[in-house]
Amino acid sequence: MKRRILLVDDEVAVLLTLKAVLEISGFEVDTAASAKEGRSKLHTHEYQMVITDMRMESDAAGLEVIKAARAAAYQPAVALLTAFPAADEDWQEMGADKMLVKPMHTRVLLEQLEKLLISHESKLAKKANGQKAATKKTTKEAPAKKVPVKKAAAQKIPAKKAQAKSTAAKKTLVKAAAKKKPAAKKSSGKKQS
Repeated sequence: MKRRILLVDDEVAVLLTLKAVLEISGFEVDTAASAKEGRSKLHTHEYQMVITDMRMESDAAGLEVIKAARAAAYQPAVALLTAFPAADEDWQEMGADKMLVKPMHTRVLLEQLEKLLISHESKLAKKANGQKAATKKTTKEAPAKKVPVKKAAAQKIPAKKAQAKSTAAKKTLVKAAAKKKPAAKKSSGKKQS
């Protein structure tokens, strides 16, 4: 399965060049020439990664794309592509996983994207495993349920044990046992005399 990337940039030359480079490297690439178009595609398709320029129709247009990507249920990796580098804490606070500074050598770009995809997939796997572990822990801590008498037969519990669990069945067994004990003593007493 090819990994899908959404590339959002208002510079057509950048879009076409990056799209060609990424497709040659085995990615499936969708493009958007504005933040609005990028947000729309995020809602209608699923991507493993979103690469967005910061300054497009407005200075904060890339932030809108990042927010839309973060809100997507499929949780893509997000890279901010910019010619105006921001401080690490700034782009991380925006919600990006990586900042890519353009122009960039093709080999370096591909290496950074691969590293980002691997680390993002690892993070998602850990998160999924953590949720599974929490679910198992909750299941183990649940109190044991009593087995109804009707279900006992289906679980191959002997009929006498299953009946003994109900109060009425217990009384019946106690009465029957009391009647059998004196009869057994009388018969054994008669044999001895």
